[in-house]
Amino acid sequence: MITGQDWASYQPASPSTKDIDFAIIKASEGTSYTNPRMNGQAATARSAGLIVGFYHFLLPGNVQAQAEYFVKQAASVEYDLLVCDWESSTAGSPTCAEKDAFLRAVQKLRGSNHRVLLYCNRDFWLNRDTTSFAADGLWIAEYNGRPGTPSIKAPWVIHQYTSSPVDTNVANFATRAELRAWARKGDGGDGQEHEAEPKPAPAPKPKPAAKATTYRVRAGDTLSGIAAKYGTTVSKLAALNGIKDVDRIGVGQVLKLTGSPAAKPSTYKVRAGDTLSGIAAAHGTTVAKLAKANGIKNVNLIRVGQTLKIVK
Repeated sequence: MITGQDWASYQPASPSTKDIDFAIIKASEGTSYTNPRMNGQAATARSAGLIVGFYHFLLPGNVQAQAEYFVKQAASVEYDLLVCDWESSTAGSPTCAEKDAFLRAVQKLRGSNHRVLLYCNRDFWLNRDTTSFAADGLWIAEYNGRPGTPSIKAPWVIHQYTSSPVDTNVANFATRAELRAWARKGDGGDGQEHEAEPKPAPAPKPKPAAKATTYRVRAGDTLSGIAAKYGTTVSKLAALNGIKDVDRIGVGQVLKLTGSPAAKPSTYKVRAGDTLSGIAAAHGTTVAKLAKANGIKNVNLIRVGQTLKIVK
């Protein structure tokens, strides 16, 4: 994974870029505040070759106006990340519906050449979100002392794991180049940020491609987004792939898009964050049966990588 920071007016106009690969900068808040150090911070990040992003601190109400203000004020260039910061403030907490509306408004305004992400903490994601909509990807905040292991089941792109001495994050990519390629949505190949260039004349319309039968999960994907892209439903994908928790798919996981429902596995390899009760629920069995079948004496103690027999 790679490391990055997020900056606001609390940081200097030229923060240190040592040992980081990306910087996400506060651009705006509401419809009247703009970070006075944003331009200097963006220039510092770009001169160091970092991937750059900008975030808007969302306030309740006037969602469309806030989205328009954000994209106007942000010192962004093509392929910079754009983020909705969803949290509490002295003005109150935006609703989940307002969060969704803001994300969709920014996607409509700038989504053709920018990835749009949601930032929120674990409490907001688990207890206030009701739609699991994070646009192109989820940036989750949880200060659990385990960079890259936020305690959520949903796919995530960035994990903010500490605020000391500055907000610090890891992104779910092996290299800076991989994050840059993702931010560019696969457009171009030089790996460099640049202003939009004139588009060439349209190429002849290609022949329809063969219908895809599988899909490999990428960072930021959701099962609902994959279903919409391929003209199917979340329930059908879940049945085809034996998915019990539709909010839990893994980066690199290959999903069947067509065919017969997947056979239920007879074994399960424990992953970080798993509990025996969660595994039992996902496979339609009980903790007692799993414990007996696997010789588990302490049902609160299972190991990452441990292979469990699944019995009904």
